[in-house]
Amino acid sequence: MPRAKRGFKARRRRNRILNRAEGFFGSRHKLFAFANESVHKAWIYSYIGRRLRKRDFRRLWIARINAGARMNGTTYSRLVNALKKANVALDRKILADLAIADPTTFTSICKLAST
Repeated sequence: MPRAKRGFKARRRRNRILNRAEGFFGSRHKLFAFANESVHKAWIYSYIGRRLRKRDFRRLWIARINAGARMNGTTYSRLVNALKKANVALDRKILADLAIADPTTFTSICKLAST
């Protein structure tokens, strides 16, 4: 009686990992054991990266708002504090976009916050 080699299900499981390892270097996309390790690491890094991306964008928005605020004679922290006191509910993403794309509107928001 021939030994059972798991057949279809094992092949499907291995192919699923090997397909996800497409584009990896060397043995990492050819051999299941190496590919399995690399794919699992890649999943961990992508999970971490999804969280880091949110932090990175917030840092970018703050830098852009600060640059726009300094062009209007104030700082980021003073501007955000003044906007909060003036009940202006614009988030950092929108403020950063205004600072880059529409400086005149950003200037008017800065003036609104300072009054």
